[in-house]
Amino acid sequence: MSKRVLVTGGAGFIGSHLCERLLTEGAEVTALDDLSTGSIENLHGIKDNSRFSFVQGSVCDVELVDRLAKESDDIYHLAAAVGVQLIVDEPVRTIETNIHGSENVLHAAARNEARVLIASTSEVYGKSENVPFREDDDMLLGSTRFSRWSYACSKAVDEFLAFAFYQKYGLEVIVARFFNTIGPRQRGRYGMVVPRFVKAALNNEPVTIYGSGKQTRCFTYISDVIDGVIALMQCPDAAGEAFNIGSQSEISIESLADAAIRLSKSSSEKKYISYEQAYGRPFDDMMRRVPSIEKAAAMIGYSPKVSLEEAIVKVINYYKTVS
Repeated sequence: MSKRVLVTGGAGFIGSHLCERLLTEGAEVTALDDLSTGSIENLHGIKDNSRFSFVQGSVCDVELVDRLAKESDDIYHLAAAVGVQLIVDEPVRTIETNIHGSENVLHAAARNEARVLIASTSEVYGKSENVPFREDDDMLLGSTRFSRWSYACSKAVDEFLAFAFYQKYGLEVIVARFFNTIGPRQRGRYGMVVPRFVKAALNNEPVTIYGSGKQTRCFTYISDVIDGVIALMQCPDAAGEAFNIGSQSEISIESLADAAIRLSKSSSEKKYISYEQAYGRPFDDMMRRVPSIEKAAAMIGYSPKVSLEEAIVKVINYYKTVS
């Protein structure tokens, strides 16, 4: 008998790829999405699959989430307000969507005895300089005056809720912390850096870097992230734990811009602007963000396979087809 799976945020970048993979593995998949940041176009390749259904709606709709949870064995909760630009512009939406949505999903999963994976973020480590980040490290968040930290705090509350449900109700819940996932279908609209750089490079326009460009990140290709979350969901011992899902290949943002220009065979030049220019207000950032992936490696054999250069080429090829 095939698994019945609910993917919240299923029309989003990560969610749509996850739905595709689950279908190839024989699952019956329902995608729930309000299409506020996701797109029905992301599901074009699977919309006619007899084992797939799409429901347009919000994770903040208690009755809807409960009804869909009743029909599910597993729930991947990816729905969230994401993207630095969106978080800066709409902090109320960020907080309400992330916390209330996760609360609804956890209650529904507990009532219906579904196993659930909560998508979290590297943002929960905040401004810590203790790299690589390990899952039990302390958080070091910035001032509440900076709206960007509302996202980190909301996802931290999601994690607290998840672990509380595990401890109080025995809910089989897993937390996966994503580190800069990239790949086809990701849009630059809400500040995602790789699609923004690639699109500018393909158009031979200036590649705009926020801040000094010396800040570093680790980017993970979508297929490696999907490998990780499915393996975690299938691992009985993963319940009640948090896992970093990312790459340890660290690159500065200005070197990322160089790579996007070179691999696009572009004549673009780099352009630097301040965070205040980019976001219209002061912005608090961190210089390094590197995960430890030892825990996921030990639990599920997690090991990213796609190099950053390969990933950028795949993104370039995607934007060549949709431009």
